[in-house]
Amino acid sequence: MKRSHNEDNLYLLDEEQLYMVADGMGGHASGEVASEMAVKTLAKFFQETSADEEITWPYKMEKGQTYEENRLNAGIKLANLRIFETAAQNAAQRGMGTTIVALLLAGDTAYFGHVGDSRIYRLRGDELEQVTEDHSLLNDYIKMKDLTEEEIENFPHKNVIVRALGMKETVQVDINTEKPQAGDTYMLCSDGLNGMINDEAIRKIMLEHRDNLELCCDKLIDAANENGGNDNITVAVVQVAK
Repeated sequence: MKRSHNEDNLYLLDEEQLYMVADGMGGHASGEVASEMAVKTLAKFFQETSADEEITWPYKMEKGQTYEENRLNAGIKLANLRIFETAAQNAAQRGMGTTIVALLLAGDTAYFGHVGDSRIYRLRGDELEQVTEDHSLLNDYIKMKDLTEEEIENFPHKNVIVRALGMKETVQVDINTEKPQAGDTYMLCSDGLNGMINDEAIRKIMLEHRDNLELCCDKLIDAANENGGNDNITVAVVQVAK
């Protein structure tokens, strides 16, 4: 890691089986402030709504979403508002923002909530799949027209994201779900990881070390650092009980 301060934040709320990674942006360490606010606001919202289901929510429930989907959606939107308001009131933090990616395991369902280009991957058997979609300029170009592997590799604005927490008063949150299988291994990461090593390298490391999740995290970070490691690297690995 070559930055003088770490703008990433990791938060594991084990009692809720809620796992979060956020990657902040902004000068004078304000990215650090934004990413910490994001994960702590979401965690606090989950703790409050778990302790008191009658608590008044900051947003109306979306009719097409389950209770847990609404919880994730509202918590991330609340984090966005907190960051936006803090930045508006403090000149030194104006323009700060952050990505967020969150995994919630509840009942027989895995819930994914995210804004920005931090990712969740799922290793099932020996197959790795990215289960979130990057909110990035590069991904928008890929969707608009076919780019060659070389054009993708040399794309000049890889780090430009088109959606983040704190940029506007409201934000669109991507919420997706799936039914996990026993032994599925989920990996949450900031772009400091996938910007340095490709999906095949990630797959091989996760496949080799999925029986030791702490070592798996260490090996992923080591590989990214060995490949250049010019950004903060944050990784969390969670496995569904076999």
